[in-house]
Amino acid sequence: MQVFGEYAQVEVVELVNDGSGLAFGIVGGRSSGVLVKSVLPGGVADRRSAGRLPRHAALNDVIRRAFASAGIPAILEPTGLARDDGKRPDGMTVMPWKYGKCLVWDATCTDTVAPSHIQGSAAAAGTAAAAAENLKRRKYNGLSDSYIFVPFGVETLGPWGPEARRLVKELSSRLVEVSRDQRAGSYLSQRISLAIQSGNAASLLGTIPGDGSELKEIFYL
Repeated sequence: MQVFGEYAQVEVVELVNDGSGLAFGIVGGRSSGVLVKSVLPGGVADRRSAGRLPRHAALNDVIRRAFASAGIPAILEPTGLARDDGKRPDGMTVMPWKYGKCLVWDATCTDTVAPSHIQGSAAAAGTAAAAAENLKRRKYNGLSDSYIFVPFGVETLGPWGPEARRLVKELSSRLVEVSRDQRAGSYLSQRISLAIQSGNAASLLGTIPGDGSELKEIFYL
């Protein structure tokens, strides 16, 4: 596997093909490669998973708070800005970000091991997030040039897209400048990762019959 980017980390994980784990079944091995065979309804890889909406909301809240901490107030789901299909972006700064323009962002968390992404994810980390960012940019192609648009793509298993990494790097620099805390950027990255993993945990709990109370401790790990 090829890994790019200053935030990339590599960890070898042994996956057991027993239908459990991250709520998807796999086939294959080291020599033949791994493919997703089945997706457990409601799990991380399911588009209707229980954690999808909470994860999306938490991710955007982290971004909005980061802008505010950097001295750039921002709002979620701004009115007056919409795609051709009527959907609004996730957020916008109410003060210019740079070049005298406000920044508009739209975040997405795509599944690293979705059948449509698995081959790309096996070749290079962050491929699914980068593809999601490209798709977002095409959808907002009609947005006025008066704004800076940033698609913010991350994946369920951790990697970030290039646009997300670039924005977090710029935000981190401003946070360090304002707070004079050299760790401010690391804190922001950690909050984003926690938002993703909390959503994953909710998705996993959504696959358990009953209320899943026996696994609620997963949120406190």
